[in-house]
Amino acid sequence: MLHAILRGQAIFYVVTGLWPLVSLATFEAVTGPKVDDWLVHMVGLLAATIGVTLWVAARQRRPSGAVVLLGVLSAASFAAIDLRYALAGRISRIYLLDAAAEVALLLALAVAWRAHRRGA
Repeated sequence: MLHAILRGQAIFYVVTGLWPLVSLATFEAVTGPKVDDWLVHMVGLLAATIGVTLWVAARQRRPSGAVVLLGVLSAASFAAIDLRYALAGRISRIYLLDAAAEVALLLALAVAWRAHRRGA
């Protein structure tokens, strides 16, 4: 179960991270206009980097706690920023959908890590 969640999070982060690099116009059409393209690209590259790291970890027989922590803290960070700024009206409310996905990842990772630690 942990492997599947890490792979899912990896794919989600790589796809959404690379999206603004491949087509900033379509990214902005969905998420709203951005002021600093370089910052959008940097966050995208960081998300993709995290995704690749999670993918590599998911291929290991027993993913380390450090990698699971990376997944948890990344999801928590994205959710916190999405909620803070979408609810304040600074960014598009579409980011609330991302926040929901990030919270779902957090819950899934918590359940899967607990089962993983028990050897299930």
